[in-house]
Amino acid sequence: MTLTGFEKFTLGIAGITALSIGAYILAAPHAFYASYGIALGNDASLLSELRAPAAGLAVSGGLMLAGIVRRALAQVAVMLTLIVYTAFPAGRLLGLALDGMPSGGILGALAVEVAIAALCLFAFRRRIGLAPASSTPRALVQ
Repeated sequence: MTLTGFEKFTLGIAGITALSIGAYILAAPHAFYASYGIALGNDASLLSELRAPAAGLAVSGGLMLAGIVRRALAQVAVMLTLIVYTAFPAGRLLGLALDGMPSGGILGALAVEVAIAALCLFAFRRRIGLAPASSTPRALVQ
């Protein structure tokens, strides 16, 4: 699949963000969560539960970036980007509805995630059928 310049830009933003956040949590979970006003303590089980999805996020970010330069990974990168950046805000919105108002830092993260999700949906709209049929490329089936 061949990506447009705008799609590559979008994958770049999404990939750098996911890779950076995932790597930061992996390397320094106490510092990362302290920036949100969350004190983790030294519970090895909790730290393991935080580092596991952080590794997944970092690897996902790496795959998003790889999709920019490796044509064979482009389709996977696009789908992974859409999954990550729609799932994170959806989970936060569910938490907001079920658990109440989180800290300002968490709300800021939600705003960034929604912005990246909107950018992704706009950039990849033709590939996922959100654009008029006449402008839909066959890229996802190639």
